[in-house]
Amino acid sequence: MCRHAAYLGPSLSLERFLLRPDHGLVEQAYRPREMLTAELNADGFGFGWYHPETGPGTYTNPMPIWSDVNLAHLGPAMSSNLWIANVRSATRGQPTNQANTHPFRAGGLLFSHNGFVRDFAETLRPTLRAFVRPEFDSEIRGNTDSEHLFAALRHVLAQDVRAQDDSGIETALRHLFDRLAQWLDAVPALLNFLVADGQRIIATRHAIDHESPSLYYGRDVAAFGEGWLIASEPLTEGGDWEPVPDHHVVTLGADGPPRLSAL
Repeated sequence: MCRHAAYLGPSLSLERFLLRPDHGLVEQAYRPREMLTAELNADGFGFGWYHPETGPGTYTNPMPIWSDVNLAHLGPAMSSNLWIANVRSATRGQPTNQANTHPFRAGGLLFSHNGFVRDFAETLRPTLRAFVRPEFDSEIRGNTDSEHLFAALRHVLAQDVRAQDDSGIETALRHLFDRLAQWLDAVPALLNFLVADGQRIIATRHAIDHESPSLYYGRDVAAFGEGWLIASEPLTEGGDWEPVPDHHVVTLGADGPPRLSAL
């Protein structure tokens, strides 16, 4: 399990997105309110953004978020119109290291996962390794279920002509989740994803044979201006936060309010 959050809107400093909120990811790392299977998110953290010329970038640290002295300097110095961040609670048996720390970056996408696949190495990893094309498999640096699922998503995007439209990522997610349900055959999997392509952020609240992790969307003009956010837990006590229904995808785009649809 993890906690994660994303922002899309007018340019916003990292400080306002990550460090200032009264129940932001710094607090959710040590005092989460709605975790299903853990109590702390102290096994690393990271954040990602998009630069108009160079594309996606990430900063990751396998230490707890509250221990990184660099954030006090980076927070007011960095601004972006799109942010993704994650505080990690490592699944038993998966090491805490740089390679396993979210968010992941590849193929012009940013990816964060809140959840796990039960007994991943035994139940799903062999199937995913056989399914994913070598060019995607070769980019996997760690051993998490999350990074393998990201590679599988990029494989589906590349292979499935039905996903090559304006809602490509949403379509690919539906196709991937259908395959996972067949492959897992009642093995529990928690599958809250955040995916960003530079223009949109797509988030899922979903699980297979398990309760789905919490997820919300909303805005708080006082804290974040006119942008929209998605988060595992509301980042502020004020504002307007709505729970994402179970087994749904929510999409943030530049052309209006969040769009919800069933998976």
